[in-house]
Amino acid sequence: MTRWITYAGPAGQDRAGIVLDGIVHGLEDGLSLRGLLEEGGAAALAGAAEAAAQAPVETVPYDDAVIRPLLRPPALRDAMCFNEHIRNCRPGELDPRHSRYPYFWFGNPAAILGARDDVRIFPESEKFDYELEIGAVIGTEGENLSPEEAEAAIVGYTVFCDWSARDLQRERLVAIKGKDGATTLGPVMVTKDEIEHRRAGKGFDLAMSVTRNGEVFTTGNWSSIDWSFGDIVSYVSRGTRIVPGDVIGSGTVGWGCLLEHAVSAPDTFPGWLKPGDRVELEVELIGRLQHRITEPVPWHPLSSGF
Repeated sequence: MTRWITYAGPAGQDRAGIVLDGIVHGLEDGLSLRGLLEEGGAAALAGAAEAAAQAPVETVPYDDAVIRPLLRPPALRDAMCFNEHIRNCRPGELDPRHSRYPYFWFGNPAAILGARDDVRIFPESEKFDYELEIGAVIGTEGENLSPEEAEAAIVGYTVFCDWSARDLQRERLVAIKGKDGATTLGPVMVTKDEIEHRRAGKGFDLAMSVTRNGEVFTTGNWSSIDWSFGDIVSYVSRGTRIVPGDVIGSGTVGWGCLLEHAVSAPDTFPGWLKPGDRVELEVELIGRLQHRITEPVPWHPLSSGF
């Protein structure tokens, strides 16, 4: 049972470690979560975890650690596999294709944030949103995997937040520009064995929640997902390869974003994220993301004037 973290070492360098009883046990410089996965998947993680537990390079209280992005995945994909979320955002009959395939899109590995980093509103956006998800981390390379093989290829899970500019996503012909500015992974990756006892439905019986400025906006559960990660990863691998370190998001849990509230109750909708807001996103047994929303950077007009 292991909880992996990437944090700032004493010289400011990224350092991999494990969290034991509220204490981060650091590994030697040069080792990273992605590097260990590429070296030997779950077996390499197990050996490194044992070394960190018995003879850490350093120990740091978890609450004092400067948490860095968990890893830079070779590929980042994000699915849309909680049908409650889809129905809330798009009232009416669910497109039957959602019952045939676990829809997904590609994210931006260069935009990964740490679990306590500030999040800048995307340039031009006035409808900035969070999306609470689960991220599956791949530990074994494979192609055209069956759902059972795909399940076995997952080494662990993390909290995944897909930050979204809804106006850029929906109101312009640049859907991906509404998504590629920030994604949070963290604060830790838990290995599969740590949560296996909570398996339920097509997921796990783990509570998911979001608070904004101390007010609860989301209460959901991973077990309400409509596709298992075995199915999701199997479909992702169809006709292509997945490799160690790849991360695949579950899609947003029901009521796990502001857009659902804006669509369902526009008269009482409290508004989109603004500078100074504090957002906390939590998945039971995995951890909590804690973010402050900040001003966007200026944008530069194109030759069109836009």
